[in-house]
Formats: sequence, structure tokens, C-alpha cells
Amino acid sequence: MTSSKEYGSNSWELIVTVDHQYEEEQKEFTLRVSGDLHIGGVMLKLVEQINLSQDWSDYALWWEQKKCWLLKTHWTLDKCGVQADAKLLFTMQHKMLRLCLPNMKMVRLKVSFSSVVFKAVSDICKTLNIRRSEELSLLKQSEDTLKKKKKKDKNNKEPVIEDILNLHNSPVIAGSPASPGLFSKTMTPIYDPVNGTPVPSTMTWFSDSPLTAPNCSILAFTHPNCSSETLAEMYQPRTLADKAKLNAGWLDSSRSLMEQSVQEDDQLLLRFKYYTFFDLNPKYDAVRINQLYEQARWAILLEEIDCTEEEMLIFAALQYHLSKLSLSSEAQDFTHESEVDEVEAALSNLEVTLEGGKMDNILEDITDIPKLADNLRLFRPKKLTLKAFKQYWFVFKDTSVSYFKNKEVGQGEPIEKLNLKGCEVVPDVNVAGRKFGIKLLIPVADGMNEVYLRCDNENQYACWMAACVLAAKGKTMADSSYRPEVHKILSFLKMKNRTTSLQAVSDPESMDMKPERFVSPRYAKKYKSKQLAARILEAHQNVAQMPLVEAKLRFIQAWQSLPEFGLTYYIVRFKGSKKDDLLGISYNRLIRIDAATGDPITTWRFSSMKQWNVNWEIRQVAIEFDQNVSIAFTCLSADCKIVHEYIGGYIFLSTRSKDQNETLDEDLFHKLTGGRE
Repeated sequence: MTSSKEYGSNSWELIVTVDHQYEEEQKEFTLRVSGDLHIGGVMLKLVEQINLSQDWSDYALWWEQKKCWLLKTHWTLDKCGVQADAKLLFTMQHKMLRLCLPNMKMVRLKVSFSSVVFKAVSDICKTLNIRRSEELSLLKQSEDTLKKKKKKDKNNKEPVIEDILNLHNSPVIAGSPASPGLFSKTMTPIYDPVNGTPVPSTMTWFSDSPLTAPNCSILAFTHPNCSSETLAEMYQPRTLADKAKLNAGWLDSSRSLMEQSVQEDDQLLLRFKYYTFFDLNPKYDAVRINQLYEQARWAILLEEIDCTEEEMLIFAALQYHLSKLSLSSEAQDFTHESEVDEVEAALSNLEVTLEGGKMDNILEDITDIPKLADNLRLFRPKKLTLKAFKQYWFVFKDTSVSYFKNKEVGQGEPIEKLNLKGCEVVPDVNVAGRKFGIKLLIPVADGMNEVYLRCDNENQYACWMAACVLAAKGKTMADSSYRPEVHKILSFLKMKNRTTSLQAVSDPESMDMKPERFVSPRYAKKYKSKQLAARILEAHQNVAQMPLVEAKLRFIQAWQSLPEFGLTYYIVRFKGSKKDDLLGISYNRLIRIDAATGDPITTWRFSSMKQWNVNWEIRQVAIEFDQNVSIAFTCLSADCKIVHEYIGGYIFLSTRSKDQNETLDEDLFHKLTGGRE
């Protein structure tokens, strides 16, 4: 019998739809509730009315009209604003999602649809054993990519569908505490007792991980390249505007999947979003390194990033080398190889120190900032002039480079002093043609000054290029990263150096090499198959002795050396401008780029940024820099929240240090990236 109190003026009927995982059709239930009833009480009433004995702990209420979860179970209906016209759905918080990984393999796993995307990605990465989840995010495919896929399906051609790795039993639940030893610095590689080969210690982070040995091989090892026909069918951006469209689909890290209209079993892309790869360690990062390599490889093959023909051949040679290693037994023993490399590198460094180190200069090196001084050639482009380089005596000190008429007057007043802090440094190199150039784009009040420097040889180029790169970041040659930067540039040049070997070119392996798989379709059309194979094998001689993980790391380093690396493009309209421009966002700067020519107009460094905010009413991003410089723009190719999050995300990542024991301040991330709409 129902009491009169229950039918009092304060109570009303609430309709809740139950999305039961074991039943195809959703069922509606009517509950009589009052405004002071809390959300937990509503769920309790509902479960009692459903009268099914099962685990309801993962279920929660979703408010369809407001596009939000009612997760604060102690809040009352009045406090939440729920009234009789509300459409509530009682559904599971964890649902299946299909993720296309950077290596183009498809993974199907259970993901939290109620946690913010930042937390959901963290849980996904724990399941896949990828460290540093803050560098990754989820991306919706662009409409152009989907259009191309639909067109291809209509033509009934072989689809570019990937193997699906089903991890539906993955145990990771959002909010569950990570194991205490997770990401510990004292982890040591553990050997697989089945075959005796070392496995990445990431496999031992979770005793209940779904990543058994065969599943791990899909994520941690390189697989054969797809055919050239399949590659040609995939979407390739042709212009910077096309590249900008690829970046429009990043999900908002501060909102949940359901809030962003992602449905169960939808397909999303898991990608490295921020191009600052912190603490890459072969001992723990087998999956992370392989997925990074794969993202770089596909960016090269689909021409999402530009590179020269010489660089394309290096990338092709490394891919060919890795495909050979992956088919051999060497592919398994990557941890051991990397350890040997570390020992060799340490011994090499010790040898250099013993040979070149002078004890009486140690204090001088600490207090004095090193400088470079040498003869270089300089060219300043002007309209209607030939490209003629003229030799000067150059002195590089602090973050500035000065040039003089000759060495004899090097102590006097320079012809000009160029401050390189905040400039763009672009390599202008052709090793085969013995051309070692550095292009400098130096910010001035009305745009960018263009200056070309020309070096005589590899060693001179590596020293000056490294100095320019550091100066652009506001660092001097006294910085500890200077020597490694010189070494990285020299090793990249060494890979470019062509050492022709008749034996290599006539190698029978080139007969079944299928070289078109290792280069972008544009380069594949340029040469006959045999010519391309010969050139790839020629470049392969420089990398033939590399172990597997080192080859992947070299590929990633070569990718990082490209001028366009790490730039994410958006089409924007700057305040006061009548035409659209491109905005390039990198880990340390923003670049305004001419949409018609692709030339940089102005660069702004994050280090000189004072504050940034968004006017949510007119969707305008406003940024203030030092020296009373301020800019404002509206984003045309994506929501302004995406650009706002990119800037805040890079600033957040710059706060990471190895002393933090790899714990992240998630609240700080949301403060820097969330915004207030």
C-alpha cells in the first residue's frame, strides 16, 4: 500500500532507461522521486525495481540532454538540476572501444567512457604498457580520410583493414590504484622463461596484463610494410591546409568520451600528440619506442612531413634494415643489444675524456662560455639578385653570432651581430653535393630576416648547426646538450653519406625487396623499381650493422632532425588581418606561417609568454609576450579549445623532471589546458 506522503506535492515521476549489457533492447523504468533524493538513492531504487541479481558497480546515470554523467552520488536531484523532463540512461561506465594504434594495428579494449580523456588515455597506456601517457591522446579521423575510405569501399578494392587485437578482458579500471612499483627507476629487464630472450620489463609491470607474448609482439615489434598499392590508397595531405585538417579531431582531454559523442565500439586513433619524448629508455620502452617509430614511419610514407630525396633514402634504408632484422632471431634480443650499446657509449665517452681532457682547463670550462670562430660564407637574399656567398670571419658566443671582414679585425666592431634567440634554424644540406648550409630566420619587428650560412665540411657544419639550434632555444654552448647535439648531427650526416658498393647493388636480396614499400608514392613513381632498390641498398650500407632498437631510435632521431618536425598546423585568422594564415605549434614556440607560400612570418617563444587566455564568447585566443607584444586569433580549422590545450599541454610537459619519480600533477595539467567555457 502506498502512503499519502509518497504521493505528496514534492514527489514526481522520473523515467530512466536501462542499457543492460546482456540484453539487446533498452528498457524504461518509472521511479517516483523527490528533489531531495540523492543520486545514489535513485540508483538504489532503480536496481531494486529492475530486480536482477548481478554486479551493478560499473553502472552510472548519464543525462542525455545535458551530455553529462551524474557521478557525484551524494548530490541531490535538485542540486544536479534534474527534473521530471530529464532523460536519464543507466549504463556501464566502461565500454568497448576500437583504437587504431600508430602502427596501424587495431586494438579493441574496454575503456572508461565516464573519466576525462586524460585519465582514459592513461589507463589505455597502462593496458598497452606504454610509459609517459601524457604524450599521447585520442584523435577522431578527419572527414577527408573517411571520404577516401568510403570511395575505396565503393570501388571494391582490398580494404586497408588492420588485424584486430582483442583485449576485451583488459583489467584496467579507471580510478584503480597503480601497482606500487609502477614506473620505478630501479626496474631491471626480466628474461622470458619460455624462450630465454629478454622481454621489456614493461611486460612485468602488471601480473594480470592481457599482453601475453604474442600480443606484445604486435605492439613491440616491427611488421612487414604494406604494399605500395595499399599505401597509394591511403589519404595523403597535399598542402599545409590539408595537414591542418588532420589536427582538427583531437579530443578534449578535460571531458569524457561520452561528453564528446563517442559511442561504444567507435573507432579512434591513439597517437603521440606532443612531440616531446621524455626519458626514452630501451630497457622499459619497447612498445613506446616501436609505436613512436611507426608513427614517424607513416608520417614519412604519407608525406605528412616533408623531407628531401636524400633523407627519404635514409628512412627507406632504415625501414629495410628493420624489416630484415624483424624476420631474423636478432629481433627478439633488443634489451641485451641496447645494454651493450650503453656500455660501449660509456667507454667511448671515457676514452674521449681521457684523451682530450686537460685537468688545468676544467675550472676555466665551467666559468667561461665556449665560443666558435671560423671562416664561413654568408648570403642575404634580396629581390632580383643571384645567390652569391661571400666569405667572412664569424665568431659565435653566447646566443649571438657576429661576422667581420677577416680574422685580423676579429677583435674590433663586427659588420653585424645577429641575436639567434627565438630564430628558426633550418638545415640546408646535400651530402652528395658537398653542400652544408644553415638557413636562419631571425625575428625582427616586421617579420623575419633570412640569412644563409655555408660551411666547408661535416665537422664544421655539425658544430655551428648545434650552436645555432641551442641559441634559438636561448641556450649557449656551455649547455650539457651541446656535445650530444653535435654527435647527433654528425651521425645523421654519416647515414646520408653514400658509399657505393657494387656487391650491395647487385645483392640478390634486391630482387625481392619491393622498394616501393619503403618510400612515399611520389618517390616510388620517380624511379624504376631496380633503380630505387639499388639506391636504398646503397644507403643501407651505412646502417647495416645497427641492432634493432638502435635502428628504431636512429629513425626517430632522423625524423626529429627534419625542419618540419613537431609542428602541428591550424588555419587561423589573426586579429586585424584580412586573410587566413597558418599557425604552427611546436614544443617551444608558435609560428605564424603564410598560407600561400608556406614561409614563416613571425615566431613567438613560449619562454617569453606572460599569459594566454580564451574569450569563449567569440572563440578567440589571446596571448601576451614580453616587451609588450600581444597577439589574438580565431581558429578556423578546429575548435579554439584544441589550440588552447596544445599550448597549455606543451607548457605542462616542460615542467617534467626525472626527480618527480614519474608522477604527474594531473590538476596542473587541467589548470593549464582546461579553460573556462
